[in-house]
Amino acid sequence: MIFSMKRRVDPGKRAAGRSAVEMVEDGMVVGLGTGSTVFFAMERLAERIEGGLSITGIPTSYQAENRARTLGIPLATLQDHPSPDIAIDGADLVDSHKRLIKGRGGALTREKCVAHAAERLVIVVDQGKCAQKLAGVVPIEVLPFAVLPVLRCIEDLGAQPVLREGSVRDGPVITDNGNFILDCTFPAIKDPEKLEIILDATPGVISSGLFTRFTGKTVVIVGKADGSGAFNL
Repeated sequence: MIFSMKRRVDPGKRAAGRSAVEMVEDGMVVGLGTGSTVFFAMERLAERIEGGLSITGIPTSYQAENRARTLGIPLATLQDHPSPDIAIDGADLVDSHKRLIKGRGGALTREKCVAHAAERLVIVVDQGKCAQKLAGVVPIEVLPFAVLPVLRCIEDLGAQPVLREGSVRDGPVITDNGNFILDCTFPAIKDPEKLEIILDATPGVISSGLFTRFTGKTVVIVGKADGSGAFNL
C-alpha cells in the first residue's frame, strides 16, 4: 500500500462519488480529481474494473495517482490522452448556475487543465457544498517569486489573502507544480466570471479556484446527507 487509506466515511460524499461512476462506459478515458469525494468514485471504479470494465484514468495530483494505483486503476497522462471522455471531480462550493470554487486539496491547476480538456465534467458533492451564490475562500496557486505582489493585488480586490501553511511541518504548502497557495476570503462574489478573468490575468497567478467556464458541460451530482442516494443539481 502506497499510503494510508483510512478516512471518515461521509454518507453523502460516498453516495455522490459512487453514483457518478455509473456514467462511465467501457473504453473511456476518465479524469480523476483530488479529494475525499472522488476517492469514493475511485473505489467504485475499481469494483467495476474487477467486473470487466476497461478504462484509463488521468490523475490530477500525486495523491490521486497514488490512490488510483493502490486500487488497481490503469493510469496514463494528459499527454497520452489530451481529450478525456469525462472528468470526475469534487468542489468546495457549487452555486445554482453550476459555477464552482475548488482548490482546498491544492490541485486546482491540474484539475482545471483536465476539466478544460474533458468532454464532460462531473462534479460530486454532498449537500453541504451547495449554495445559491459563491462566496468565501477562493484558493489561488501563485508563483513563489511573486507572492507579495499578488497578495497586494488580491487585497486591492477587497479580499483577505493568507498564505496556506502546512499542518505537519512549518512553512508554506507546496503544490505538485512547486508553487504556493493563497487562500483568499471574499465576503461576496458578485460576478464570478469577471473575478476569475481578473485573477487568472494577474502576473504571478498560475490559476484560481474559480471554475466558471465549464457550466455548459458540467453535471453536478449531490449525495443525500443520509447516504440513501444522489440527485443531479
